[in-house]
Amino acid sequence: MRAHLTLVLAIATCCTAQTSTTAPPSAASPEVSFQFERPGLQVPKYTITVHEDGTGTYHGEEAGVSGGPNTAPSPGTTINRPLKLSSSTTETIFKTARSADYFNVACESKAKNIANTGKKTLTYSGPDGHGSCIYNYSENKSVAQVGDTFQAIAFTMDEGRKLEFLHRFDRLGLYSEMETLLHEVEDKRALEINNIAPTLTSIIADEQLMQKVRERAAKLLAQAGDSTGSSAAKGH
Repeated sequence: MRAHLTLVLAIATCCTAQTSTTAPPSAASPEVSFQFERPGLQVPKYTITVHEDGTGTYHGEEAGVSGGPNTAPSPGTTINRPLKLSSSTTETIFKTARSADYFNVACESKAKNIANTGKKTLTYSGPDGHGSCIYNYSENKSVAQVGDTFQAIAFTMDEGRKLEFLHRFDRLGLYSEMETLLHEVEDKRALEINNIAPTLTSIIADEQLMQKVRERAAKLLAQAGDSTGSSAAKGH
């Protein structure tokens, strides 16, 4: 198992180096963004922006912390993280945006008594067109699928920060959190794991952690590598 973990670390180092050298997209390149807002969550507001070359950003705003009777509330932390999506995910997002008339569609369901799952805004901007639509729940399967994809990416980014915190302050909590992430990946509710590769790599390299925690991190990292490799092969 030690040899396996060493191999995973070597692969991760290579992939991370390749990702960091990606050139920034042209300012005029097409982009799709997804904005989510729902009070009461730890990150009640975030925006993910993706360019057609797969590069992008995750910008989130954590909820503030309420102060005491004589203490002003503390503002939440602002989160800014770069993204690199697989070619298959990027292709699906842009193909759907264009087939949906750049999101110039009525995407909000007219059904009544639907629970509030958050305000979602999909936007397309590029030389070929512009558009956006806002919804809580959409019966447009294409729109809903793209929205679910963005939410699964956001879940991965939030999990990455949670794993970083647990690694520093609650190492015993890593075991159950890693198990949760594995299940979410299997159910497609967590996508593009390659974006938290540095966090997983750090966990794998920490020999003071439980072996099972490191093995779960290695499994996730291997799955991320397989996904990225498959997308690259498809692109060729």
